[in-house]
Amino acid sequence: MKSRLMTILGAIALLAVGAGPGTAQDKVKLGFITKFPVPFFATMENAAKAYAAANPGVEISYGQGMSATDIEGQIALIESMVTNGVQGIALTPVDPTVAPALDKAVAAGIKVVLMDNNIPDWKNGTALATTDNYNAGKIAGTYLKTVLKDGDTLGILEGVPGVPALDDRVNGMLEGLKGVNVTIVGRGATNCTEELGISVAEDLLTKTPDLKAIYAACGPPAAGAARAIKNAGIASDKIVLVGFDFCCGEEEALKDGIEDASVAQFPAKMAALGVDALVKSIKGQQVESLIDSGAALVTKDNMDKFK
Repeated sequence: MKSRLMTILGAIALLAVGAGPGTAQDKVKLGFITKFPVPFFATMENAAKAYAAANPGVEISYGQGMSATDIEGQIALIESMVTNGVQGIALTPVDPTVAPALDKAVAAGIKVVLMDNNIPDWKNGTALATTDNYNAGKIAGTYLKTVLKDGDTLGILEGVPGVPALDDRVNGMLEGLKGVNVTIVGRGATNCTEELGISVAEDLLTKTPDLKAIYAACGPPAAGAARAIKNAGIASDKIVLVGFDFCCGEEEALKDGIEDASVAQFPAKMAALGVDALVKSIKGQQVESLIDSGAALVTKDNMDKFK
């Protein structure tokens, strides 16, 4: 994982040199806020730091919430960035209710670029740099369609219901799965945590002992489901497990054959594109309103390419 990250960050640095604001005299002061402490968001922050290192004219202050539901913490970080005089904020919004704090920032002349997920019906942002989570979910559903048949049962580990990006991962999966008559026997929120992933997966396995497949909309719950399957003594060829994010224990689950596939995002690319769009917009340059950072299916056979 480290070697892949260094390669990505090196490429980001080279790209940033050509796209950045130029000289230290043109100092651009930004805030960079992510949701909560997991490797995905750590990778995003590292990419932002690589961008800033390659561009002396960019100064970035960093902040992160405590959990996937730390709305008050993220609002406090936004307000702090505004007080500290940033010209732009790049953030992964934890919940749509942070929008009023962002509106105040925009009213103060601050540019805002969202990353990872959108805020529905919020029109004051400059751009959204993200995985197309619906299409990425379809990648998972299309894979499940190849390994499931009519009459099979499926349990779903949701992320945080109501967060558009996480809902899109589920809805996209269901779209990709169309054509196979699968029975959904249960779906539960996990707040994208391994602990709740274990709990929801255990409930599904208890309710449906012959459960054929589990889909997890985040990496930590996927790893939790793998632990639940292992703890239950279920042979890996008896159940299909598909995750999303390829992080937080999924690599080990794929190696062990418990997890069958995951959908990888490109968080470093997402962060670099988001920061670059923010810098350009502050400089008065035109940027695309939607910037897709891509996604890909990861299996045991190709996982080395995504480390």
